[in-house]
Amino acid sequence: MKALILSGGVGKRLKPITDYVPKSLVPLNNIPIIEWQMRYFQKFGINKFVICSGYKSDQIINYLKPKKMGVKIDYSIEKTPLGTGGAIKNARNFLEDESFFVINGDVITNLDPRKLKENSNSIAVIPLRTSFGIINLNNDKVKKFEEKPEISNYWMNAGIYYLSKEIFRHLPKKGNVENTAFPMLATMGSLFAVKYEKTFWHSIDSYKDIEECANEMKSLNYENFVLKK
Repeated sequence: MKALILSGGVGKRLKPITDYVPKSLVPLNNIPIIEWQMRYFQKFGINKFVICSGYKSDQIINYLKPKKMGVKIDYSIEKTPLGTGGAIKNARNFLEDESFFVINGDVITNLDPRKLKENSNSIAVIPLRTSFGIINLNNDKVKKFEEKPEISNYWMNAGIYYLSKEIFRHLPKKGNVENTAFPMLATMGSLFAVKYEKTFWHSIDSYKDIEECANEMKSLNYENFVLKK
């Protein structure tokens, strides 16, 4: 089974770093995002990858080529940005198996992707997280502060999917899977969600995300997590 890594984005919100390197090579504790992602999947027995890349793809290839990770890598190169849906469709010839994993190129997590395999076309969802602290009140008195709490009963897309090849007929040549194929599958009753609560998860979209994710990775000893089988 293969994991497809969506690494084609420019990463505009991480400029000026991404003027020089693609977002997937932005380091977290001295290791690029894409290597963390591959180590993560290896922990769960997945050693074959398709890297969907466009912007500065040569740098990603040159970084991974000499690495001795015990993996097989194919590269699906975009000449122009295709969006997440177009990128998956563009990689079709590299995906021989009936089903495959997909991860957005900026996600770092410890959730177990194997739980997604119960149903084809499943997405990982986590409790909605606010980027602001909230205040609990008792009438007009402040009861307590909560820093960036999870919002119960609301779920957000964690950016990790387990998809079947049937999804290709619903994918656009250019556009995002989240607002093309997924709504269509949901209307058909063919899109499933797997809930993950109290999990380590970060999407790297800003300098603040880099700092927070790197610090939490250290506190959780994430490197030991991904290396320990």
